[in-house]
Amino acid sequence: MPAPLPCPSKLRMYVLATALCTALLGPLAQAKNILVVTDSQHPVPATHGVRVIELDQPARIKAELGAHLPADPTRSTALVQRRLKDGGNFLQTRLGMAYQGVVDAWSLGITTIPAVVVDQRYVVYGEPDVAKAVALIKAHQRTQP
Repeated sequence: MPAPLPCPSKLRMYVLATALCTALLGPLAQAKNILVVTDSQHPVPATHGVRVIELDQPARIKAELGAHLPADPTRSTALVQRRLKDGGNFLQTRLGMAYQGVVDAWSLGITTIPAVVVDQRYVVYGEPDVAKAVALIKAHQRTQP
């Protein structure tokens, strides 16, 4: 037996909600490659499909590894080595991704944060709202021949 159809007012609400989401997220869907470069002092809300690079992530990981170390250098070294070993592949991947992000931001010539980069070609500085930054880039693209 088929499911009953939703009442017209609920159906209208679903259509309006879908239209609103499309209007707000449309620019994100059209952009191919979106990258946000920031740090922990300038958080940018996470958006699905957007890569976020926090430039201070390597330093924060290093601080985690060096937290609450004893004064004795031998014991400190042993403790950090144990932390590195206990972190295993996850920690190595985390460190690698953190440093790769710094390299990627540097290679793109990012000078200010937050920065939203689209298709490794366009950048908007100072706008923490990814959808707004992408909309600004799309508006700029429409004005160019």
